[in-house]
Amino acid sequence: MKVTTDSCLFGAWVANKIKSKPESSSSAATTKKYCLDIGTGTGLLALMLAQNNPELYIDAIEIDSEACEQAEENIFASPWNNKIKIQNTNAIAFNSVSKYNIIISNPPFYENELKAGDKKKNLAHHNEGLKLPELIHTIKNNLCTDGLFYLLLPFKRNEEIKRLFLEHEIEILEIIFVRQSVNHDYFRILLSGKLKEDKPSATIIDELSIKDEKDDYSQAFISLLKDYYLYL
Repeated sequence: MKVTTDSCLFGAWVANKIKSKPESSSSAATTKKYCLDIGTGTGLLALMLAQNNPELYIDAIEIDSEACEQAEENIFASPWNNKIKIQNTNAIAFNSVSKYNIIISNPPFYENELKAGDKKKNLAHHNEGLKLPELIHTIKNNLCTDGLFYLLLPFKRNEEIKRLFLEHEIEILEIIFVRQSVNHDYFRILLSGKLKEDKPSATIIDELSIKDEKDDYSQAFISLLKDYYLYL
């Protein structure tokens, strides 16, 4: 699958969130953190996180064997090949003995919609292999009690994901509504959350435009992506 602008935005946003999250006074800055990347595809998100978070060790899982091979090639060719492990496995059945501090996923977007003739694209784009309730189940089974998870979702599933999180006792910490430009409607959501606690936190709500009114990359986009794009 090709690399998309919204997936790059998501990877940069998550990498920045992890990097800027303050450590507790009892934790050293070099303390290892463990991340699960559900549906890694080409390995893009795992690589972006590793680039700016040297303390992070990432298990990246992917159901498609050919995508796994491509991800392995990309990881091997990178400076972070000792920090990322690729596993060809089904996320629905994945259950790690050790829990993760961070879980990320850019899951299949489309459910109950017209599908293309390409089975691999259907698996990557549609919820044929991993529906949102199953993704939530995998997150709950593998996240530390004080861990955080991050998702990229289409805006039209905003109300659905809120309902599912309420049903599964998951708390939303932050929602960023994303536009293609200041002249477009929202089309994506960047979302962070955690397992529900007795005292819920207030949800931070914000928005971000990829392009500005002049059709140039916005300053917010440039700030996030400058470490990854060659010409920003």
